[in-house]
Amino acid sequence: MGLACGIVGLPNVGKSTIFNAITAAGAESANYPFCTIEPNIGVVDVPDSNLALINRFQPTERIIPASLKVVDIAGLVKGASQGEGLGNKFLGNIKECDAILHVVRCFESGDIIHVSGSVDPLRDIEVIELELGLADLDTVTRAVDKAAKKARAQDKDAIFEKEVLEKAKRGLEGGAQLRTLGWTPQEAAVLYPLFLITMKPVLFVANVADTDLEGQSPLVDAVRGYAAKCGAEVVALSGAIEGEIMALEPADRAAFLADMGLAEPGLHRLIRQAYHLLGLQTYYTCGPKEIRAWTIHKGDPAPKAAGVIHTDFEKGFIRAEIYSLDDLVQFKTEAAIKAAGKMRSEGREYVMRENDICHFLIGK
Repeated sequence: MGLACGIVGLPNVGKSTIFNAITAAGAESANYPFCTIEPNIGVVDVPDSNLALINRFQPTERIIPASLKVVDIAGLVKGASQGEGLGNKFLGNIKECDAILHVVRCFESGDIIHVSGSVDPLRDIEVIELELGLADLDTVTRAVDKAAKKARAQDKDAIFEKEVLEKAKRGLEGGAQLRTLGWTPQEAAVLYPLFLITMKPVLFVANVADTDLEGQSPLVDAVRGYAAKCGAEVVALSGAIEGEIMALEPADRAAFLADMGLAEPGLHRLIRQAYHLLGLQTYYTCGPKEIRAWTIHKGDPAPKAAGVIHTDFEKGFIRAEIYSLDDLVQFKTEAAIKAAGKMRSEGREYVMRENDICHFLIGK
C-alpha cells in the first residue's frame, strides 16, 4: 500500500540496531552521532500465524504475508528545527512517513555514548517532540498567512481554513503535539495537505537492557506514563537481543527464545503494533497456487479491498464470496463451508472484517 513507519529518536538510542533486526538490511550502526545520514528503507513481513493456520486446510505452492515499509531516519538533536545536526533534511524525511516509531533509550551503558551525557527518556522525548512541534509551527504559521489573505474575500471555505490553522498554531505554541488535540474530520482535512509531523500517530519503542526484557524498569515506567497521557502505546524490547535472535537460523530461534523466557521476538510485537498504528487490517485469498494476506485500511468496503489486488478489480467489482477464518477452522473445506450456508455473497456496500477470506467476482 506504500505506507511507511519512520524510526526516529536521538542519536545512539538504538534506532539503526532495531532497524537492522527488523529488516536484516544491514544499515550501518555505530557508536557515534549521525551514523545514519541518508534514511535506510526496508520492507518487512508482518508476522501472522493465520497464514499457517489457513495452510493446514488449504495446501498451496506459496504463502505471501502482508508487508510494511520501515524507514530508519537520521538521529535528531536539539535545534534541528533551526538546522542543527541534519536539521531540515531529517524533518523532511519524517514528513514523508505515515506514522512514527519513536525509539527511546531505557538502558544504562558505559560503553555507548548518550548524546546528552546521561540516560533520561522523558528528557529525550521532550527534545524530539519540541523540535517536531517547532517544525510544524513554522509550517502552520506560513499557512495561516496564506489563508488570511484568501479569507479577506469573505470566502466561507477560506475563513474555515484560517480558523483551523489558527487553532493548530495555538496548540503548537502551547507545546501540544497536534495528534493529541480534538479534530473533526473537516478540520483534519484542512491540515492533511501540510503533512504535519505532530499529526502522525506515534508508537514509543523502549530500547531496554538485556536484563529487562519485560520492560519493568523505572525508565520504561516513565515512558509508559507519558504515553498514557498522550494516548500512545509502548513496546519494550532489547535491540541488541533482537539482533542476536534475527542473526540465528530460523530453526535455532525457538530454543534461544525459550532460554530467554520469551514467547516470541519483541520485533513481532513491534511490527504488528506498527501495522495497527497505521489503521491497517488484513484479509486473505487462498487457493492451491497461493495463500496471501492483503493489506487494507480498517473500514474499507469490498470493492476497495478488491482493488488492492488490481485496480481493475475495483472498477469491475460485482460481488465477493466471503467466509471467515473461524468458518474454515470449523468446517475444514470451502465445500463444507458452502454446504453449511456460511459462504456469504457480499455487494459493494460490504465493509471488510478482520480475517475475512475472499473470492471476488469481477466483470469486464
